[in-house]
Amino acid sequence: MGLTMTEFATSTAPADVVRRQYLASAAGDLAALRATLAPDVEWTEMAGFPLAGTYRTPDGVTANVMEQLGKEWDGWAAHDDTYVVDGGNVVVLARYTAVNKATGKRIDVRVAHHFVVRGGLIVRFEQFVDTALVRDAMVPDA
Repeated sequence: MGLTMTEFATSTAPADVVRRQYLASAAGDLAALRATLAPDVEWTEMAGFPLAGTYRTPDGVTANVMEQLGKEWDGWAAHDDTYVVDGGNVVVLARYTAVNKATGKRIDVRVAHHFVVRGGLIVRFEQFVDTALVRDAMVPDA
């Protein structure tokens, strides 16, 4: 028996917190996404990824990651499909899909995300992705 929507919305279980982050992102609800992040969150986009770096604070994460993706890509989405949970560690296997606004090229790439959840909030995030596939979509054909 699953959680009711109200129970899910307030659950501090690590997988539920992470799932709310994906749902908020998919809905473009940055306020709801920030609500899943700890004040001292460390959010790391992989070296080689267009937005590579570590961002801090919920506002810093959404301003430097989600809002930037929205400027460069149409329909950017992370489709979460498999969760592996070990205490506060949640690893999610997912897929990014989007179309680059400048080139019109589409991406459909596998990705792994590692979240650390404490006290019902995401305190750390690390992205693993084939950055070359993402960057290739950003380069116009000759």
